[in-house]
Amino acid sequence: MSAQGHGYYLPAPSHWPIVGSGALLGLALGATLLIHGVAGGGWLLAAGAALLVWMLFGWFGTVIRENERGLFNLRVDASYRWGMGWFIFSEVMFFAAFFGALFYTRTISVPDLASADQQLLWPGYAGGWPTSGPGLEDPFTPMAAWGIPALNTLILLSSGATVTWAHWGLKRGRRRQLILGLALTLALGAAFLGLQAYEYRHAYSELGLTLGAGVYGATFFMLTGFHGLHVTVGAILLAVMLARALAGHFTPERHFAFEAASWYWHFVDVVWLGLFVFVYWL
Repeated sequence: MSAQGHGYYLPAPSHWPIVGSGALLGLALGATLLIHGVAGGGWLLAAGAALLVWMLFGWFGTVIRENERGLFNLRVDASYRWGMGWFIFSEVMFFAAFFGALFYTRTISVPDLASADQQLLWPGYAGGWPTSGPGLEDPFTPMAAWGIPALNTLILLSSGATVTWAHWGLKRGRRRQLILGLALTLALGAAFLGLQAYEYRHAYSELGLTLGAGVYGATFFMLTGFHGLHVTVGAILLAVMLARALAGHFTPERHFAFEAASWYWHFVDVVWLGLFVFVYWL
């Protein structure tokens, strides 16, 4: 049924779901074999990743073409909005688990291990934060907040402003503003990732801060690393939006794909603020 009808558009049967399932199976098996040193695991992992990229291009391309043909009505639009909302909620819970682990470690487990009741088990352990944890002696230097982390905070906050500026341009029919705002946002995202890569190299080579540096290193790299992965995904989404804007897609009235990408980018911004305060600063 077309967008002019009152029903819900039902797409034709698609092969993309089974392709995606095969890609995820290849990724899981390949990663498992690679971890256990089995020959061919790396090739299977690479094949699964390539198949997943092909599926994403094909499936999203199909959805885009259906939308450009006017097949999606307001009920379909509402379902996409609910779907994106629940997806971002699941991402909030994902990061909440890691922030919860950090909170539990700093406020409960580390003070408990340094208490008088535990001195027979861990004599001389004073606790405090940052710490490797009891029984770990390798020295490390914690990451300072004022430097690259503060600069990256400014960069991400600026990128939130530029993507909002691009959205304003889209709603007012100013395509040049839309394209420029998206390009600036992508440039800021790339700068953030470049600075984070430099920060990681500095941490490993000069500060002794690695994933093996006890509980501080583990929580630091898990939180910042997954956030960097989400910035990468957000940048890919915005790059697709920029390509579509250059192709003449989107109208002031119908542009949910752009809104979904901007929601995700703002979510990434908010998570970074939490990281800066609780991982770097406090």
